[in-house]
Amino acid sequence: MNGIIVEAEIENIVDTVISDFDGDKTIDAVNIFNKPDKAEVTILVENLLRIIYPGYFRDRTYKIYNPNNSFAITIEDIFYHLNKQVTLALDFCKKRGTLTEESRAEESYRICKEFFSQIPKVREFIETDVLAAFDGDPAAGCFEEIILAYPGLFATTVYRIAHELYKLQVPVLPRLMTEYAHSQTGIDIHPGATIDKFFFIDHGTGIVIGETAVIGKNVKVYQGVTIGALSTRGGQKLSGKKRHPTICDNVTIYAGASILGGDTVIGENTVIGGNTFITRSIGANTIVSMKNLEMEYRTNNNELKTEEVVQSDEWYYII
Repeated sequence: MNGIIVEAEIENIVDTVISDFDGDKTIDAVNIFNKPDKAEVTILVENLLRIIYPGYFRDRTYKIYNPNNSFAITIEDIFYHLNKQVTLALDFCKKRGTLTEESRAEESYRICKEFFSQIPKVREFIETDVLAAFDGDPAAGCFEEIILAYPGLFATTVYRIAHELYKLQVPVLPRLMTEYAHSQTGIDIHPGATIDKFFFIDHGTGIVIGETAVIGKNVKVYQGVTIGALSTRGGQKLSGKKRHPTICDNVTIYAGASILGGDTVIGENTVIGGNTFITRSIGANTIVSMKNLEMEYRTNNNELKTEEVVQSDEWYYII
């Protein structure tokens, strides 16, 4: 096959694919310069970490002689790029409707000012999360280890940043932020969830916390936990409705537990054992566990043995 034939075939392939862009599908929009930039949002998150944890994250490509000057430059840079991304994102907000270019710019500036005014509050909450991690994990050697290495704190930090933008009704960007944290940690916290102080995620991989979940103070969650919706078959008809559980203060949820449903409330001081499946409310001061499980063993000779596992309450204190 000579080069001329190959070139013609490639041109035909290109024409076929491009012609399909002219249809009426949702994914046909080609305006690539008028949408939030996923890579830019990732950079925004990384830069925001520098002002959330000013002593821990910085651009090491340049020297710092006056930290305050450096922080000022960083804050101004974040404000500029956040304002740019919010302006683009406002076109996608169902609740706001279509805005003129001037109105969009004014609204974006207002949102960014309000967002930055909440940074001290965000840092106040994150400080309690660090303390909760140190107090709740005997493997934590120091605060620095938690801040630099713990995926749960990273995911919670990004969530707390994104949550402020979510409350300001900024579309797309909050989800891009938390999905970045999700991709890095395996922890999926929707920016719409409401999470109070002293929140600690231990290990964390596989955790899912839904949009309308409400979580109180001093809650500890282990890996593989789902705080989710009982059903999403209603699709968009369920938008804006409470679909996810309420977890009250001082609750511990062990690995693999699933707590589902907008009417489900887990009372304060309750312990939810591993691998439990809960779809109704649990009262305060309760221990919930899976009891009398059956283990199955099969030998090389295909001999089957079963053993009933009677769970002791001691595991609550040794995990």
